[in-house]
Amino acid sequence: MPLKSFRGPLPALTLEQGAARDVLRRHVEKLAGEIGERNVFKPDKLRAAADYVEGAFTNAGYKVNRQAYTVLRETCHNLEAELKGKSRGEEIVVVGAHYDSVSGSPGANDNASGVASVLELARVWAGRAPARTLRFVAFVNEEPSFFQTEQMGSLVYARQCRQRNENIVAMLSLETIGYYSTAKGSQKYPFPVGLFYPSRGDFIAIVGNRANARLVRRCIASFRRQASFPSEGAALPGRLPGIDWSDHWSFWQAGYPGIMVTDTAPFRYPHYHTEQDTPDKLDYERLARVVAGLDKVLEDLVNQ
Repeated sequence: MPLKSFRGPLPALTLEQGAARDVLRRHVEKLAGEIGERNVFKPDKLRAAADYVEGAFTNAGYKVNRQAYTVLRETCHNLEAELKGKSRGEEIVVVGAHYDSVSGSPGANDNASGVASVLELARVWAGRAPARTLRFVAFVNEEPSFFQTEQMGSLVYARQCRQRNENIVAMLSLETIGYYSTAKGSQKYPFPVGLFYPSRGDFIAIVGNRANARLVRRCIASFRRQASFPSEGAALPGRLPGIDWSDHWSFWQAGYPGIMVTDTAPFRYPHYHTEQDTPDKLDYERLARVVAGLDKVLEDLVNQ
């Protein structure tokens, strides 16, 4: 991977990062605290989450497109907010996260952290004029029993993009990105990845398969140039556990480039897919730093 990960004490939060920390916390507390478990098996909660996401996009100044489809007789929605590109508008960058939670879990880290980050990125991008089109998308039905099936929301979305012959040049899936630990041994990996990566779970990971190595390298280089936060990049065989465990997988199926931004989920987070995945477990200061870095990555992707 290009450049080196940041090491050393983290600098003080900027005023903007401090404000983002508070906004991120509010989003997570709403989705995972007040609404809680949200999926087609709790349809009222899923609708409440979709309405909240739509409201946040609308309040930031976007017109929201709802892509509806039916699962188990319930109408489900992907939610899209778009910032049209000024000079290369036909080229599209997508940043997205799934807003459903697994059954039995309020889903604070998985994946209210990702949704909150998409909403905050949409807010700070409102009013900017990117060269490429930038889309912020909240996907439904990522979790089992719909994961990597025809009913997975991001797969429905990516296939529709392909049917329209849309030119998506990059997709970033924000997946479980709010938990960090500086304790030695807090980070685990599928064998043999741990031989090459840190044992402390204090970093954000940018991950893809080998076919998406170029996008991984581009994004990790951009993040490392501009963010004072530890980061690791990996372009590994897709058969390794975890490499395809999010919505970027759907874009691979449609022939689009995609990567995952993650805290590595079950390889670090002890409350993954449990009822203990609650808002108090997240590190909002570190999450705000990650979002600030991703803002810079998006600037590079849409303007260079």
